Amino acid sequence: MSTPSSPWTHVARAAAALAAGMGVGRFVYTPILPLMHTQTGLSAGAGADLATANYVGYLFGALAGILLPTLVRSRSVLRGSLLALTATLAAMPLTHSTAAWGVLRLLAGVVSALVFVVAASSLLHHLRGHPAHLPGWAIGGVGASIALSGLLLLVLRSVADWRAAWWASAALTALLTVGSWNLRPETAAPVSRERSDSTAPRTHRWFGALLVSYSLEGIGYIVAGTFLVAAVGQGSPGWVGNGSWVLVGLAAVPSPALWAWLGRRWSRPSLLLTALVVQALGIALPALVGGTAAALVSAVLFGGTFLGISMLALTTGVHLRFPRSVALLTAGYSVGQILGPLAVAPLLHHGYHRALLLAALVVLAAAAAAAVLRIGFPHHMVVVRHTTPPQQRESTEDVRPAEGLSGGPGRL
Repeated sequence: MSTPSSPWTHVARAAAALAAGMGVGRFVYTPILPLMHTQTGLSAGAGADLATANYVGYLFGALAGILLPTLVRSRSVLRGSLLALTATLAAMPLTHSTAAWGVLRLLAGVVSALVFVVAASSLLHHLRGHPAHLPGWAIGGVGASIALSGLLLLVLRSVADWRAAWWASAALTALLTVGSWNLRPETAAPVSRERSDSTAPRTHRWFGALLVSYSLEGIGYIVAGTFLVAAVGQGSPGWVGNGSWVLVGLAAVPSPALWAWLGRRWSRPSLLLTALVVQALGIALPALVGGTAAALVSAVLFGGTFLGISMLALTTGVHLRFPRSVALLTAGYSVGQILGPLAVAPLLHHGYHRALLLAALVVLAAAAAAAVLRIGFPHHMVVVRHTTPPQQRESTEDVRPAEGLSGGPGRL
């Protein structure tokens, strides 16, 4: 039997997988989009369509992971998805067909979602019981790869064209694939005798508010995540667009670990509300103020919240013990990402500023739903289920703070 690797080794491998699947596979399109506008004649509307194709593919991949749980536990699925993702990035420069680009971005979305569900499930499984900041640093790998890809594009924009940008992104994904090659997926859970979910406290109204908030966040955040570089580039010196994307990545690296740490001191609903308001301000800033300073501050605020919001929302769903909470939240978020570019597409004929303002308003609506979530939130309701037979128990319930990724109940 092999000796289990250290938690930090697992964190590093999961971070590499998430960096490839999310940071490069999905978000590298953001800094490359301005190059495609100027060098291939890609219109703003067509750019939004390509983004939507990627998000539709992501929804398909996420649903596949939900409906076929064996995919989540398969190392072959992880490795095959990483290789397929690298291939789709490398193939982008081989054609000038918008339809072909759409198919490639659709496929990239499917496999990046599979990479995400395998890596995230692996974190939930193998780091259960470890401090919450450990999986936070793994999720921060997405931010690290955003920063790396942004730096790459910052260098390439003056010496190469859009084709080189895609090929360099494919090479970065290949390197990250090597780093995550030996990641251990989740293993099947042993069958245990547990209390039926029918006895769980009813948390429908809180989960409903959470689902609305997180779905609206999917709409608002993805507009900034797709068009921020192009929007900043319209009114700032050439380096500021890609430079702001590097800042987004750098701010995102410690963000999940930081929000997880704050969750031990304050309630997650309050932190979720705070993070959403801060993000809305960051998204609106380039449209309201303009200039280099506003662009860079916007990048820090956006990068410091978008991964943290995901962690807070998902762990709140786990805390509420609502059936299939992670699956439902992921689906709502994915649908939001599909709707976001479609909703702002009519506004892109006048530039990106109106789209950013609409996105900020949607994120504020998500914050309003998070404010509703705070009303009477059951902070101390987490129940630890027993696997011993009833006759061997001294009590039926043991209420205590959740551990690991679900964090403690927090305080107001």
